[in-house]
Amino acid sequence: MRVNLTVNGRPMTADDVWEGESLLYVLRERLGLPGAKNACEQGECGSCTVYLDDTPVCACLVAAGQAEGREVVTVEGLAASGGGLDGELGGGLNSGLNSGLNSGLNDVQRAFVDAGAVQCGFCTPGLVVQAHALLAGSDGVPPDADIREALAGNLCRCTGYEKILDAVRLAAARRAGTA
Repeated sequence: MRVNLTVNGRPMTADDVWEGESLLYVLRERLGLPGAKNACEQGECGSCTVYLDDTPVCACLVAAGQAEGREVVTVEGLAASGGGLDGELGGGLNSGLNSGLNSGLNDVQRAFVDAGAVQCGFCTPGLVVQAHALLAGSDGVPPDADIREALAGNLCRCTGYEKILDAVRLAAARRAGTA
């Protein structure tokens, strides 16, 4: 089947999609967007989190056909000039980290780098998208309990989570103008 969707503000088409194929597979293998990671394939780890029509979802659990005609925003689509969901394109987290530059990163991505919340980087894209969603609906710095609840579906084996919490607090404080 053919799947037409908008990814990071651009209309895209994936051809010859098998009916049981996941949105994650389409994004990574057919559309060349490796930001969302393939780890558990069961929706348990959060490393594949993307926005689907402004709602964070585990892309491994979404059948590709369900994305027909819908808007998907990946970690690559979170742009530096505000980090909104308005289709702005940026270098994405991976390209910014690999080059050692913070240009092209949105505020949440930049906070993850600045707070040292990125180690192996496998969980980072999902955490960034989920933190972005939390902060989009928050005024000021959310309480730690709210941050922990928002990130509860994202697993990290490297950081021990404290640096991740620091990154979310830093991004929130910068947005509120208190950092």
